[in-house]
Amino acid sequence: MAEIFYHAVPADWTREEKLRYLDKTGAAGGVAWTDIEPNKKHQWLTGDLREEFEGFVPLEGLSGIFRTVSYGVQTNRDDWVCNFNRDALETSVRQLIETYNAERKRWHSKKRKKEQLDDFVCDDHRRIKWSSRLKECLLRNHPVAWDSARVRSYLYRPFIKELIYFDEVLVHRRGKLPIILPTAESEKENRFLWVKIGSEGPFWCLIGNCISDAMTQGGTQVIPFYTYDGEDGARRENIPLSTLVRFQEHYGDEAITKWDIFHYVYAVLHHPEYRTRYAANLRRELPRIPLIGGTRSGASQTSGAGAGGGAVGVNARKRKTTAPPPLPAPEQGRAGARPSEGLDSSAFHACAAIGQKLADLHVHYEAAAEYPLERIENPDEALNWRVEKMRLTKDKTALFYNDFLTLTGIPAAAFAYRLGNRSALEWVIDQYQTHTDPRSGITNDPNREDEPDYVVKLIGKVITVSLETQKLIATLPALELVSPDP
Repeated sequence: MAEIFYHAVPADWTREEKLRYLDKTGAAGGVAWTDIEPNKKHQWLTGDLREEFEGFVPLEGLSGIFRTVSYGVQTNRDDWVCNFNRDALETSVRQLIETYNAERKRWHSKKRKKEQLDDFVCDDHRRIKWSSRLKECLLRNHPVAWDSARVRSYLYRPFIKELIYFDEVLVHRRGKLPIILPTAESEKENRFLWVKIGSEGPFWCLIGNCISDAMTQGGTQVIPFYTYDGEDGARRENIPLSTLVRFQEHYGDEAITKWDIFHYVYAVLHHPEYRTRYAANLRRELPRIPLIGGTRSGASQTSGAGAGGGAVGVNARKRKTTAPPPLPAPEQGRAGARPSEGLDSSAFHACAAIGQKLADLHVHYEAAAEYPLERIENPDEALNWRVEKMRLTKDKTALFYNDFLTLTGIPAAAFAYRLGNRSALEWVIDQYQTHTDPRSGITNDPNREDEPDYVVKLIGKVITVSLETQKLIATLPALELVSPDP
């Protein structure tokens, strides 16, 4: 069996420091190697992984909280099928459809060998962009026609909404989104956790209610409350009855609902202690959810948590306890669920209530109040709300919006609410810019004719959302692991 030896230098070392270290060691024999072995998941670098994470409740699977989890949408041609502007989107999609159908008909006009396809089809990037999926559909002679009903709202990046042409042929991979958000009407009642894991940046999650993007490297996972049996099919809750019973029995509380569990998960995924303690685990796999609280009078207890497998319990030093607001009534637990003596559900309900407030805040971010920024207008420029490309000052207290307008008084705390390597505000600044794709020539322009100052107002709203998010997170019960009973 092969042996693998590993050595790491401090992560913050510069290139020069690393080279000096190599000069000093001189040869491989001068390095203090560590003999490493993989864990049961075949992971080699496990030094930062927390073992108790494995005992938490998984998000999916036979013993998981949710039945269905999906990747976000991978278009493979964002510039063609996504746009802020509906008219621009229709123009690009119609061009794409026209070229695709013409090439499909040309290919099938006589018998050809599949191996000839790549050299046969049009490679003009201003007329079409191919992907393996699109070529598969061409080979199957699958026609495409414009359908305005396929234009849907699109959560492209955190707090960035565009439009997408959600078509089974023109979108490379749609995941399970067609059964999660089959119609625009389903966006009014369904919500999902949009979770980003991967080694390229810190874990983050956001809640959404419209088609969402897979983003890059590692992708995103979509975990909905509802799924649907086709476009006109029945709706069902994505949290099975066994999960509901599991939580009710763990906390000895039959009042717990599936919406409580959904919002509880959202709160836990925002918990600063959870994110810090399990940062390495969250780079490798989907989150696992600890059961916060559940003990009275300082008693230590770990619960098997009912059907579907065990979970490590977590005791909570409560900071604030609030009663949860009214929720829609999902499927109830089984009658006579066995209460666990001595268990306390107050920390669970506190998290669920905070999770619901976070969810409402994030889904309805466009309805938030604007943070009162100072608007400094250039008297030498005409009134102009048009955005081309915004930029922050070096101290991040002001934003150059355009030649006419500068926004000042940005609080430092606005940058503390982060989704990966960027704050929510920085996502907006980065994405709300006018951009022309150099290959296709398609322009994506976020400016709105019907609401010219939309982006200016959005800046203030996202600052408010960022500050309110941090206030809510600060009220979460603290995490304290409970040792399993012998």
